[in-house]
Amino acid sequence: MDRTQKSELVAELNRTFSESGVVVVTRNLGLTVAQSTALRVKMREAGASYKVAKNRLARIAAEGTAYTTLSDLLKGPTALSTSTDPVAAAKAVVEFAKTTDKLEIVGGAMGNTVLDVNGVKALAELPSLDELRAKLVGLIQAPAQKLASVTQAPAAQLARVFGAYAAKDAA
Repeated sequence: MDRTQKSELVAELNRTFSESGVVVVTRNLGLTVAQSTALRVKMREAGASYKVAKNRLARIAAEGTAYTTLSDLLKGPTALSTSTDPVAAAKAVVEFAKTTDKLEIVGGAMGNTVLDVNGVKALAELPSLDELRAKLVGLIQAPAQKLASVTQAPAAQLARVFGAYAAKDAA
């Protein structure tokens, strides 16, 4: 990798760090190509990304962002999982780590807040942004549905009464 490629990679990582809500650092302990591909697919489906980068370049890219605190975690064969949704990357990594012992969660960060392994796991248990939006929409729709059924109930009762009178007169 020559200097221009390195500078492009640093710029790309810096942009990623600037746009991310969370960064999870994992250690690759011999993932096969198939496992790595499966992890990348799972991350993409969750709206996150998984990138293996040289630790030194990742440290340089983190300078000037909220993720400068990650430098201590970048030792050995590491990879970075990022997402704009603060829960998506953590959730996908934790779920995948349950299926294999070849992926170890080292820690992570949410802005300036450094997360240890338990912090990342706790973050993964929270509902994602999409789940929270769905719950909020459900809460907003529930009163409207109740209001509609309450206003329709008297009309339905009147229709049944008129129907009963009509049936009585016809008989």
